[in-house]
Amino acid sequence: MQRHSLSPRPSSHWVLLWCGLACIALGCEGRLKGRAPFQDAPLDPYYLAGSKTDRETLRSLFTLLSSETATGETRFALIREIAGCFVRLREYGKLTHFLAAAINRQPEDPYNAYYLHLTAYAHKERGAFPVAALYFDMIIKNYPDLILRGRSIHLDCLEHLIALTDNPARRIPYYEELISRFADKIDLGTAYFMLAQSYERIGEWDEAIRSYTKYRPYIGRTTIRGFPDADYHAKQLVDFHNSPRDWTFESLNALVAAVKSALDEGNSARLRTYQAKVNFFARSWSQDASDSGMAEFSLSAFTGAREIRYAPSLDSGSNANEAYLKTTGWDQYITTWYLYFRKIYFPADPDIHGRWEWAGIYYGEKL
Repeated sequence: MQRHSLSPRPSSHWVLLWCGLACIALGCEGRLKGRAPFQDAPLDPYYLAGSKTDRETLRSLFTLLSSETATGETRFALIREIAGCFVRLREYGKLTHFLAAAINRQPEDPYNAYYLHLTAYAHKERGAFPVAALYFDMIIKNYPDLILRGRSIHLDCLEHLIALTDNPARRIPYYEELISRFADKIDLGTAYFMLAQSYERIGEWDEAIRSYTKYRPYIGRTTIRGFPDADYHAKQLVDFHNSPRDWTFESLNALVAAVKSALDEGNSARLRTYQAKVNFFARSWSQDASDSGMAEFSLSAFTGAREIRYAPSLDSGSNANEAYLKTTGWDQYITTWYLYFRKIYFPADPDIHGRWEWAGIYYGEKL
């Protein structure tokens, strides 16, 4: 069963040129210039490999194939059996030569996408990853899809292309096509997150935020390998993007001075204006970073008539991107709080990126 391709099929001359160039580049030992396994001539012994039984099987299959002059199910079945023998024997060089000859013989065969897919697989198994990627990409762009054994060849090509490149700009169109065409066949949450990651890596922040927003419904439902904090990262960026961002300070010194002044006055209302309005946390040192703790608590319940004291200088664990101010006198159960300040990382808004915010509170003595 075939599906409509997104791009027109290549001409037969282009396909032959591609296969020929690929074989030359990979050292095809001149086999395409010799006797092909489809002609009415003695079979080239080069294609007979493996044990005596394997060679006899291959000879029988090639004999049957030589009588198939037209495209169709029988020719496809024979080519697939021969290819399977070469894969089992790990004769990937012979496999690529054989498939190139098959395409050369019948450049309009509707199963050529499958043969090119096997060719890409063979190059991948030999470690020729860039060549394999070129084949996978060519199939998607130039050949109608094939559904074999319930599996889309285009879907398989897209997944291989994503795995074979770490270039975010090249991954973006693959993820977009994966989502647009195969949403019901993939983990859509993972696809949206990884698309957002790719946009983020190349600095396309509007598109990154849009993709992270589409990922939001999958938070808590999708596990993304290699990204244990995926939910936290996506939520922080989207929430921050959708906020007014009016609580930030130009410098750490200005922020700390403002907080200290409010503490001196015992003014909980002023303190609240300095808190980050999104992603603010209040938790113990041992709690996970994705746990906001008592982020919605009211400072007025802890200040009142109490005298809140603070250290004369920031904690020694502070650095260029985050800082801690030790304070005491908050509560009879947990009297020590560390106020946590951080430099904002948000390149999507250059006016905010690099400013400072009061992002949270750690309860208790520092671990």
